[in-house]
Amino acid sequence: MSGNLRVIIVDDDVTLTDCLEVSLSVKYGMTVVGVAKEGHEALEILKKVDADIALVDLQMEGMDGFELLSVIRREYPLMKTLVLTVFYNEKFITDAIKNGANGYILKGSNLETIKAAIENVMAGRALISDEAWERLAGYINGRSASNKKGVFDKLTPRELEICSLKAKGYSNKQIVQTMSLQPESVNNYISSIYKKTGIRDMEKIAELYIQTFGP
Repeated sequence: MSGNLRVIIVDDDVTLTDCLEVSLSVKYGMTVVGVAKEGHEALEILKKVDADIALVDLQMEGMDGFELLSVIRREYPLMKTLVLTVFYNEKFITDAIKNGANGYILKGSNLETIKAAIENVMAGRALISDEAWERLAGYINGRSASNKKGVFDKLTPRELEICSLKAKGYSNKQIVQTMSLQPESVNNYISSIYKKTGIRDMEKIAELYIQTFGP
């Protein structure tokens, strides 16, 4: 089955996309029809080539993965989509599913797991990684700390990503490098986070993020 699959990879992590492109094509015999760094670029590629499945990151400059998932569902209804991300809080999971994701796994997954996920999604089986499912099940069953989630409800996915990185101990400089942003953009996002949450202390926001979504 793998050898017949046409895959497009959409992620701004060049190291990851290079690894996936080589591994999926050379090791597993899939055809990588294109690699894009964000949604608009992916859609331009899809105007020229057909793909069976898109591997989509959620956080990208330009058109992010959530919007791309929605467009693919609308304009390419036969194409499958597999989210490959570092985030597994319930907001990201539910938003991705609402926008049409057929599968949701973490970037830390090994290549065999990614290959198996692709094949499961192509076989029509919805797939969520164990870590993501545990978080989602807790949310559904009311065990999540999301009763505190209201603090974060108004934040954009990009602002939530900054909160997540702050919760992991990243400095502003590291966030700039990780998210490929300008320093002033990070400062603007943080100012927006302060305004929306009503908390003007990033350490306290990071602590609350961990309590709410986990480390």
